[in-house]
Amino acid sequence: MQWPRLICDKRFGLEDYHDPHKNGIRTDFRRDYDRLVFSSPFRRLQNKTQVFPLPGSIFVHNRLTHSIEVSCVGKSMADTVAGALRRRYDGAERPETFDHLGDIVAAACLAHDLGNPPFGHSGEKAISTFFSEGAGRSLEHVLEPARWADLTHFEGNANAFRVLTHQFKGRRRGGFAMTYSTLASIVKYPFEARLATKNKFGFFTSELDDFVKVAGELGLIPQPGPDGEVRYARHPLVYIVEAADDICYEIMDIEDAHKLKIVSTREVIDVMLAYFDDDRRARIISVMDTVSDPNEKVAYLRSCVIGRLVECCAAAFVECEPLIMAGKMTGSLLDHIPAREREGYARCNRLSCDKIYRSGDVVDIELAGNRIITFLLEKLTDAVLHPELNYSRLLLAKFPDQYDVQAPTLYGRLQAVLDHVSAMTDVYALDLYRKLNGIQLRIEN
Repeated sequence: MQWPRLICDKRFGLEDYHDPHKNGIRTDFRRDYDRLVFSSPFRRLQNKTQVFPLPGSIFVHNRLTHSIEVSCVGKSMADTVAGALRRRYDGAERPETFDHLGDIVAAACLAHDLGNPPFGHSGEKAISTFFSEGAGRSLEHVLEPARWADLTHFEGNANAFRVLTHQFKGRRRGGFAMTYSTLASIVKYPFEARLATKNKFGFFTSELDDFVKVAGELGLIPQPGPDGEVRYARHPLVYIVEAADDICYEIMDIEDAHKLKIVSTREVIDVMLAYFDDDRRARIISVMDTVSDPNEKVAYLRSCVIGRLVECCAAAFVECEPLIMAGKMTGSLLDHIPAREREGYARCNRLSCDKIYRSGDVVDIELAGNRIITFLLEKLTDAVLHPELNYSRLLLAKFPDQYDVQAPTLYGRLQAVLDHVSAMTDVYALDLYRKLNGIQLRIEN
């Protein structure tokens, strides 16, 4: 792959209006960022669970705050990488080739969770198991294998690509009309659902041709599956987006767990100091000794860890860049950082698995989310399957106009259901669940 081709400001759906020589204060990549910030799907992330239930008296992260932080971390990492690549390619590439890496990554990081359903990752699982194990399983025999795989492996990353590119009813062609480079930078798993591993894939069958178009323009390397399934090498900037996401959710989940008293201050300090050598550790401890607030100690330590991981991942990208550009990179950037930092990250992961992701609050939200989403899918799917029934007509009237519940194919109607459910906030999904169960019905005299 070649950097000048990978950095492309052509807009999806607006290719006929592309002017590579236009001038302006804001680049098209910066416009991507701004367009996302002002969008409804981005604002809805405020009421979608990250890990812990949405806050009461104690603030914890939601999908919106997580995405903003990932964007900050990703831009810092990309800017560091850009500086190193300018020096490496001095004279061989146009200097401006690397000027846009930070803006592209910042926008991609903002967009990376746009397709996630309510109730965190348990929402994704609830959707896929509805079709693989639940009432939706009866539809397998009437759908093509590739489309059935889309449903049984439902994935927020693939849904984000759909949210950004699909022309919903009444909306403009090209969806968000994002630049090709930003679109490719959010697709962490650039292959179709039939090649999914652990439910991970990059685009639904309905958007397969769209991704192929983007990949071809950018020169991504085709790596077809054993039976000709569509698969490509990642866009190089995906590695930075992925690393920023992994760093933020791992480290910030621990900080949230500390605020909620799921893990102790001592546990957090011990696990985070492991990232540093003796000299740096002594300096960090001396700074922490100047404050008495445990949350402030943890916040400072968290910033040190994130800064260190950004440095390590940027260095790993630069070192592995020849493999990345050849489409031969294995693992993530975090797999290629120095041993001490890699073990520090592994220790954080073990702490999260042992004490955070199995905590009562987290399990409770998973159980509730599974129940709510499964119920909504049962009712809404039945409505698009039997639209002639009176109850179905009432339910279909509650769908936003942009979702095509009268699509000519069953697959299209099922996608309208998933578009609606995955766009819901936790609060809206719970409210609709209660209303359909008659729990919040109010009748005035």
